Amino acid sequence: MSMAISALAAAPGLSSAAMAQTRAPIRLALIEGLSGPLGNGGEAVFRNLVWATERVNARGGVKLPGGARPLELVRLDSKGSVEESLSLLRAATDQSIPFVLQGNSSAVASALIAALDKHNAREPARRALFLNYAAVDPALTGARCSFWHFRFDAHTDMRLAALIEVMAQDRALKRVYLIGQDYSFGQHLREQARAMLARRRPDLDIVGDELHPLGRVKDFLPYATKIRASGAQAVLTGNWGNDLTLLIKAARDIGLEARFYTFYGNALGVPGVLGEAGVDRVLAVAEWHPNVGNADSERFYAAFRQRFPRPEHDYLHARMQLMVEMLVAAIEKAGRVEPGAVALALEGLRLDGRPLGVAHQGWMRPSDHQLQQPLYVSVMRRAGEAGVPHDNEGSGYGFRTLRFLDAPQAEQPASCRMTRPS
Repeated sequence: MSMAISALAAAPGLSSAAMAQTRAPIRLALIEGLSGPLGNGGEAVFRNLVWATERVNARGGVKLPGGARPLELVRLDSKGSVEESLSLLRAATDQSIPFVLQGNSSAVASALIAALDKHNAREPARRALFLNYAAVDPALTGARCSFWHFRFDAHTDMRLAALIEVMAQDRALKRVYLIGQDYSFGQHLREQARAMLARRRPDLDIVGDELHPLGRVKDFLPYATKIRASGAQAVLTGNWGNDLTLLIKAARDIGLEARFYTFYGNALGVPGVLGEAGVDRVLAVAEWHPNVGNADSERFYAAFRQRFPRPEHDYLHARMQLMVEMLVAAIEKAGRVEPGAVALALEGLRLDGRPLGVAHQGWMRPSDHQLQQPLYVSVMRRAGEAGVPHDNEGSGYGFRTLRFLDAPQAEQPASCRMTRPS
């Protein structure tokens, strides 16, 4: 299903050909799991990208030599399946859609990168660029890096290092439990968590370490019971979507008092599920959160909540907004929509989103196409306390900054050996 976000009004005095060129949309294919057990995460992404494209179009669209052109978001439901995602990629490239967006699964992202590499080599006249907003397996910009792939989220090692730095400062912490989803992201997180903890807190006892099927566990009570029996004081998890919400709910139901160090614990129902039980016990790491506390952040968040006022739609990610703005800046810099030219324009691009209404900034590292950006580690607190003016999802609970890392502090070494097209 295709959804045109908006169209530009034809400027007076333009010829018919010029008006057609001006109004021809630049299409972005969103390939994401929008239904099924993890569909809530996909719908939240869709709302973010709808808003990002609306804002670009409201100020006149993408400025090109032949005239300004609007963005059009094409919604494609992969149902979280790798096979369906590859089929939708073929459909998008058959329609010559130049930009593909995906993120909620590193396994899907890896398959899309491999398929797109082959397609772009085989059909240079119908190339496409892959913009990744959430698939965080470091291999995607490391061992399997591609000229045609750009990642706008901080990868696993960047996020994990920030969380473990906070864990390392808690000298009362002695026992930690590792749990994650059984696919490339969760597997890498498990391995790296052990390595980083060994370097930063070799005294910590890892009392549990397990992976569970992605999106298939309906009852996490057995997992929560094992965590409690282990005596863990903290749980480290990269779980997302319902896999995180249900894990946290099970922990609450049995009165588990361990602290949860999470990648995504500040959204998709977690604060509402936990309530008072989550205060000082759930931590999250992200590039931004609503209680950052400066004027740019306040305006950014207020504008999103005006567009999506329902509490359950309170899911805003600054990186997704910056991704669309950086794409627009690269197209305008290249002066055309051709993916190869846009890729070259994205390499090394620095963008401060604040003048555009986005409370975020970043630099696209040319060597591996990994966005370098600040990170915040925050902890769940009661809304209305100092540093917590906003709650999450109407829950009455929000997050307060514990640790801020600027982009150089959050940066991790590059390992990409990129093959560049001739």
